[in-house]
Amino acid sequence: MEALLEHFITQSTTYSLLAVFLVAFFESLALVGLIVPGTVVMAALGALIGSGQVDFYQAWGVGVIGCFLADWISFWLGWRFKEPLHRWSFLKKNKALLDKTEMALHKHSVFTVLVGRFVGPTRPLVPMVAGMLALPVRKFITPNVIGCVLWPPFYFLPGILAGAAIDIPADLQSANFKWLLLGTALLVWLAGWLCWRWWRSAKTVDRLTRLLPRGRLHWLAPVSALAAAGLLVVLLRHPLMPVYLRLLGDVLSI
Repeated sequence: MEALLEHFITQSTTYSLLAVFLVAFFESLALVGLIVPGTVVMAALGALIGSGQVDFYQAWGVGVIGCFLADWISFWLGWRFKEPLHRWSFLKKNKALLDKTEMALHKHSVFTVLVGRFVGPTRPLVPMVAGMLALPVRKFITPNVIGCVLWPPFYFLPGILAGAAIDIPADLQSANFKWLLLGTALLVWLAGWLCWRWWRSAKTVDRLTRLLPRGRLHWLAPVSALAAAGLLVVLLRHPLMPVYLRLLGDVLSI
Protein backbone atom coordinates (compact mmCIF):
# COMPACT_ATOMS: atom_id res chain seq x y z
CA MET A 1 0.00 0.00 0.00
CA GLU A 2 2.70 2.50 1.02
CA ALA A 3 4.82 1.66 -2.06
CA LEU A 4 1.83 2.25 -4.34
CA LEU A 5 1.04 5.53 -2.61
CA GLU A 6 4.66 6.64 -2.83
CA HIS A 7 4.78 5.91 -6.58
CA PHE A 8 1.55 7.86 -7.11
CA ILE A 9 2.33 10.76 -4.79
CA THR A 10 5.90 11.46 -5.81
CA GLN A 11 4.81 12.12 -9.40
CA SER A 12 3.77 15.67 -8.46
CA THR A 13 2.74 17.88 -5.58
CA THR A 14 -0.77 18.06 -7.02
CA TYR A 15 -1.16 14.29 -6.85
CA SER A 16 0.13 14.18 -3.28
CA LEU A 17 -2.32 16.81 -2.08
CA LEU A 18 -5.16 15.19 -4.01
CA ALA A 19 -4.42 11.90 -2.25
CA VAL A 20 -4.54 13.59 1.17
CA PHE A 21 -7.81 15.34 0.31
CA LEU A 22 -9.50 12.16 -0.92
CA VAL A 23 -8.41 10.09 2.08
CA ALA A 24 -9.56 12.76 4.56
CA PHE A 25 -12.84 13.24 2.68
CA PHE A 26 -13.87 9.60 2.32
CA GLU A 27 -12.64 8.66 5.80
CA SER A 28 -14.99 11.33 7.20
CA LEU A 29 -17.98 10.89 4.87
CA ALA A 30 -21.18 9.47 6.33
CA LEU A 31 -21.03 5.64 6.50
CA VAL A 32 -18.33 5.47 3.78
CA GLY A 33 -15.70 6.03 6.46
CA LEU A 34 -16.75 2.78 8.13
CA ILE A 35 -15.29 0.75 5.26
CA VAL A 36 -12.38 2.97 4.14
CA PRO A 37 -9.01 2.05 5.78
CA GLY A 38 -8.27 5.72 6.30
CA THR A 39 -6.16 5.37 9.45
CA VAL A 40 -3.63 3.11 7.72
CA VAL A 41 -3.49 5.30 4.61
CA MET A 42 -3.10 8.50 6.68
CA ALA A 43 -0.16 6.91 8.49
CA ALA A 44 1.39 5.96 5.14
CA LEU A 45 0.96 9.53 3.91
CA GLY A 46 2.50 10.71 7.18
CA ALA A 47 5.58 8.58 6.47
CA LEU A 48 6.01 10.38 3.14
CA ILE A 49 5.65 13.71 4.95
CA GLY A 50 8.25 12.64 7.50
CA SER A 51 10.70 11.67 4.75
CA GLY A 52 10.29 15.10 3.12
CA GLN A 53 8.41 13.99 0.00
CA VAL A 54 5.18 15.83 0.91
CA ASP A 55 4.93 19.27 2.52
CA PHE A 56 3.40 19.04 6.01
CA TYR A 57 1.48 22.31 6.00
CA GLN A 58 0.02 21.86 2.52
CA ALA A 59 -1.09 18.32 3.44
CA TRP A 60 -2.57 19.63 6.69
CA GLY A 61 -4.52 22.34 4.84
CA VAL A 62 -6.09 20.07 2.23
CA GLY A 63 -6.79 17.46 4.93
CA VAL A 64 -8.76 20.04 6.90
CA ILE A 65 -10.75 20.98 3.78
CA GLY A 66 -11.52 17.31 3.06
CA CYS A 67 -12.71 16.70 6.63
CA PHE A 68 -14.81 19.85 6.72
CA LEU A 69 -16.57 19.18 3.41
CA ALA A 70 -17.32 15.54 4.29
CA ASP A 71 -18.69 16.45 7.72
CA TRP A 72 -21.06 19.09 6.39
CA ILE A 73 -22.24 16.88 3.55
CA SER A 74 -22.89 14.18 6.16
CA PHE A 75 -24.74 16.67 8.37
CA TRP A 76 -26.95 17.71 5.42
CA LEU A 77 -27.63 14.09 4.44
CA GLY A 78 -28.74 13.32 7.98
CA TRP A 79 -31.01 16.36 8.10
CA ARG A 80 -32.46 15.81 4.60
CA PHE A 81 -32.98 12.02 4.71
CA LYS A 82 -33.71 11.44 8.40
CA GLU A 83 -36.67 9.08 7.93
CA PRO A 84 -35.22 6.92 5.10
CA LEU A 85 -31.96 6.56 7.04
CA HIS A 86 -33.79 5.28 10.11
CA ARG A 87 -35.45 2.63 7.92
CA TRP A 88 -32.24 1.63 6.14
CA SER A 89 -31.29 -1.99 6.90
CA PHE A 90 -27.59 -1.16 7.33
CA LEU A 91 -28.32 1.24 10.18
CA LYS A 92 -30.78 -1.20 11.72
CA LYS A 93 -27.98 -3.78 11.90
CA ASN A 94 -25.81 -1.19 13.68
CA LYS A 95 -28.63 0.16 15.84
CA ALA A 96 -26.64 -0.15 19.08
CA LEU A 97 -23.89 2.14 17.78
CA LEU A 98 -26.47 4.52 16.34
CA ASP A 99 -28.39 4.66 19.64
CA LYS A 100 -25.18 5.33 21.62
CA THR A 101 -24.25 8.15 19.25
CA GLU A 102 -27.71 9.71 19.52
CA MET A 103 -27.64 9.47 23.33
CA ALA A 104 -24.19 11.05 23.50
CA LEU A 105 -25.28 13.91 21.24
CA HIS A 106 -28.37 14.50 23.38
CA LYS A 107 -26.34 14.67 26.60
CA HIS A 108 -23.05 16.25 25.50
CA SER A 109 -23.42 17.52 21.94
CA VAL A 110 -20.31 19.74 21.75
CA PHE A 111 -18.04 17.16 23.41
CA THR A 112 -19.40 14.33 21.24
CA VAL A 113 -18.90 16.23 17.97
CA LEU A 114 -15.30 17.04 18.93
CA VAL A 115 -14.21 13.69 20.37
CA GLY A 116 -16.23 11.67 17.84
CA ARG A 117 -13.90 12.82 15.07
CA PHE A 118 -11.01 10.97 16.71
CA VAL A 119 -12.87 7.69 17.29
CA GLY A 120 -12.92 5.41 14.25
CA PRO A 121 -16.45 3.92 14.39
CA THR A 122 -18.14 7.24 15.24
CA ARG A 123 -16.18 9.60 12.95
CA PRO A 124 -18.39 9.02 9.88
CA LEU A 125 -21.54 8.75 12.01
CA VAL A 126 -21.57 11.75 14.36
CA PRO A 127 -22.13 14.51 11.73
CA MET A 128 -24.87 12.49 10.03
CA VAL A 129 -26.62 11.67 13.31
CA ALA A 130 -26.30 15.32 14.37
CA GLY A 131 -28.17 16.23 11.19
CA MET A 132 -30.78 13.55 11.83
CA LEU A 133 -31.36 15.03 15.29
CA ALA A 134 -31.53 18.55 13.82
CA LEU A 135 -28.71 19.67 16.12
CA PRO A 136 -28.46 23.48 15.95
CA VAL A 137 -25.65 24.61 13.65
CA ARG A 138 -24.23 26.86 16.39
CA LYS A 139 -23.64 23.76 18.56
CA PHE A 140 -22.11 21.79 15.70
CA ILE A 141 -19.85 24.24 13.92
CA THR A 142 -17.31 25.17 16.63
CA PRO A 143 -16.35 21.64 17.79
CA ASN A 144 -16.49 20.49 14.18
CA VAL A 145 -14.00 23.14 13.00
CA ILE A 146 -11.67 22.40 15.93
CA GLY A 147 -11.84 18.65 15.24
CA CYS A 148 -11.22 19.10 11.51
CA VAL A 149 -8.16 21.25 12.21
CA LEU A 150 -6.63 18.85 14.75
CA TRP A 151 -7.46 15.52 13.13
CA PRO A 152 -5.07 15.45 10.12
CA PRO A 153 -1.81 16.11 12.04
CA PHE A 154 -2.92 13.72 14.78
CA TYR A 155 -3.32 10.89 12.27
CA PHE A 156 -0.24 11.91 10.28
CA LEU A 157 1.92 11.80 13.42
CA PRO A 158 2.81 8.06 13.59
CA GLY A 159 3.85 8.11 9.94
CA ILE A 160 5.80 11.36 10.35
CA LEU A 161 7.74 9.90 13.28
CA ALA A 162 8.53 6.77 11.25
CA GLY A 163 9.41 8.71 8.08
CA ALA A 164 11.84 11.00 9.90
CA ALA A 165 13.51 7.99 11.54
CA ILE A 166 14.19 6.46 8.13
CA ASP A 167 16.40 9.44 7.23
CA ILE A 168 18.70 9.01 10.24
CA PRO A 169 22.22 8.33 8.87
CA ALA A 170 23.21 4.69 9.18
CA ASP A 171 25.84 3.95 11.82
CA LEU A 172 26.42 1.52 14.65
CA GLN A 173 23.73 3.11 16.81
CA SER A 174 21.02 3.94 14.28
CA ALA A 175 19.42 0.48 14.26
CA ASN A 176 19.26 0.40 18.07
CA PHE A 177 17.76 3.89 18.12
CA LYS A 178 15.07 2.97 15.60
CA TRP A 179 14.08 -0.14 17.57
CA LEU A 180 14.06 1.91 20.77
CA LEU A 181 11.87 4.54 19.08
CA LEU A 182 9.44 1.88 17.86
CA GLY A 183 9.27 0.19 21.24
CA THR A 184 8.71 3.48 23.05
CA ALA A 185 5.95 4.54 20.63
CA LEU A 186 4.14 1.21 21.03
CA LEU A 187 4.45 1.21 24.82
CA VAL A 188 3.24 4.83 25.10
CA TRP A 189 0.24 3.96 22.91
CA LEU A 190 -0.49 0.82 24.95
CA ALA A 191 -0.21 2.71 28.26
CA GLY A 192 -2.54 5.42 26.99
CA TRP A 193 -5.07 2.84 25.79
CA LEU A 194 -4.96 0.94 29.10
CA CYS A 195 -5.43 4.16 31.08
CA TRP A 196 -8.40 5.02 28.84
CA ARG A 197 -9.87 1.54 29.45
CA TRP A 198 -9.33 2.01 33.18
CA TRP A 199 -11.15 5.33 33.13
CA ARG A 200 -14.09 3.84 31.17
CA SER A 201 -14.23 0.54 33.05
CA ALA A 202 -16.63 1.86 35.71
CA LYS A 203 -19.15 2.92 33.04
CA THR A 204 -18.77 0.48 30.14
CA VAL A 205 -18.91 -3.30 29.79
CA ASP A 206 -17.91 -4.84 26.46
CA ARG A 207 -16.21 -7.91 25.00
CA LEU A 208 -12.80 -6.96 26.43
CA THR A 209 -14.08 -6.60 29.98
CA ARG A 210 -13.62 -10.30 30.72
CA LEU A 211 -9.97 -10.15 29.59
CA LEU A 212 -9.30 -6.77 31.23
CA PRO A 213 -11.56 -6.46 34.30
CA ARG A 214 -11.41 -3.29 36.37
CA GLY A 215 -9.38 -5.00 39.12
CA ARG A 216 -6.65 -5.96 36.65
CA LEU A 217 -6.60 -2.49 35.12
CA HIS A 218 -6.05 -0.97 38.58
CA TRP A 219 -2.43 -2.15 38.50
CA LEU A 220 -1.85 -2.80 34.79
CA ALA A 221 -2.55 0.79 33.66
CA PRO A 222 -0.21 2.51 36.17
CA VAL A 223 2.58 -0.04 35.63
CA SER A 224 2.43 0.37 31.85
CA ALA A 225 2.43 4.16 32.25
CA LEU A 226 5.54 4.03 34.45
CA ALA A 227 7.28 1.67 32.02
CA ALA A 228 6.44 3.96 29.09
CA ALA A 229 7.76 6.99 30.99
CA GLY A 230 11.00 5.14 31.80
CA LEU A 231 11.53 4.07 28.21
CA LEU A 232 10.80 7.62 27.05
CA VAL A 233 13.56 8.95 29.34
CA VAL A 234 16.00 6.40 27.88
CA LEU A 235 15.02 7.46 24.35
CA LEU A 236 15.47 11.16 25.10
CA ARG A 237 18.98 10.50 26.42
CA HIS A 238 20.07 8.52 23.36
CA PRO A 239 22.98 10.14 21.45
CA LEU A 240 20.99 10.14 18.19
CA MET A 241 18.02 11.97 19.67
CA PRO A 242 19.32 15.46 18.67
CA VAL A 243 19.72 14.23 15.08
CA TYR A 244 16.18 12.88 15.08
CA LEU A 245 14.75 16.09 16.54
CA ARG A 246 16.54 18.09 13.86
CA LEU A 247 14.96 15.94 11.15
CA LEU A 248 11.53 16.44 12.72
CA GLY A 249 12.20 20.15 12.88
CA ASP A 250 12.96 20.19 9.16
CA VAL A 251 9.59 18.52 8.46
CA LEU A 252 7.69 21.07 10.56
CA SER A 253 9.65 24.15 9.44
CA ILE A 254 7.82 26.63 7.22
